[in-house]
Amino acid sequence: MMPIRGMLRFADAHSSFDEAEFVIVGVPFDKTTTYRSGTRFAPTTVRETSQTFEVGNFEHGTSFADIKVHDAGDLFEEGTVDEMVGSIEEEARRIVSAKKFPMFIGGEHSISPPVVKAFGEISVITIDAHLDFRDEYQGLRNSHACAHRRIVDHVGKGNAFAFGVRSISGEEKTEDALYADSFRIQREGTEKVFDEMLGKLKREPIYLSLDIDGIDPSYAPGTGTPEPFGLTPWDVRYVIDRIGPRLVGFDVVEICPPYDNGNTSILGARMMREVMAVKWKSLHRAK
Repeated sequence: MMPIRGMLRFADAHSSFDEAEFVIVGVPFDKTTTYRSGTRFAPTTVRETSQTFEVGNFEHGTSFADIKVHDAGDLFEEGTVDEMVGSIEEEARRIVSAKKFPMFIGGEHSISPPVVKAFGEISVITIDAHLDFRDEYQGLRNSHACAHRRIVDHVGKGNAFAFGVRSISGEEKTEDALYADSFRIQREGTEKVFDEMLGKLKREPIYLSLDIDGIDPSYAPGTGTPEPFGLTPWDVRYVIDRIGPRLVGFDVVEICPPYDNGNTSILGARMMREVMAVKWKSLHRAK
């Protein structure tokens, strides 16, 4: 299924699909949300808030005048949850097979596993308040509460970890899950804990999935299932900058505009730009 273009593009996304290095796709989908719904509105608000940023990233010495970005618009929401997941995977495969860097805007976290499935042998890092390691939730294996479990099903044990976790249900069998909780991160420091977890991954290429609720709700209140005692935006920025050269794809999910004051959407847009700036710099400064 091909996406359709909306009226508003992500800021500085002026390139065609063929010439672009980065391709943005919105997925306004939230059928499996379990507390506060509304993440389907996030692709629009993230695009809107992206317009506030300068073209240049002075701290990286990069400019979006040089970074080639294509906004492919939003996918239609259609059919069952499983059918929607299949459509996301189809679109992700189109982008990956064209050797582009996919940038997906959710929607809920159930959009991430089908994007991961478009890749071959990669590692995955999720930043998330919740472990999301149930085998199914409310009868759905593709629920947002099962996102990390479905990712591990694809990449295999030892090829994925969750960072910033502070909510794990009793039914989640954690023996196959790698994760670092936010309480340990607070005690020992982001750099120490993250670098230790990074050393456990078996594969070099990394896909990064940012569930915005991984960030503390004092910074990102507009999310469906907020959890206190979270990471800071600086922690997430450290993660992106640390693994930037290894990144092969990225998504930001679970932004819920009806419960936002504008800060959450703009934070999501800024993290997208951070990923593109860091990855572009690693590709072009090495030449």
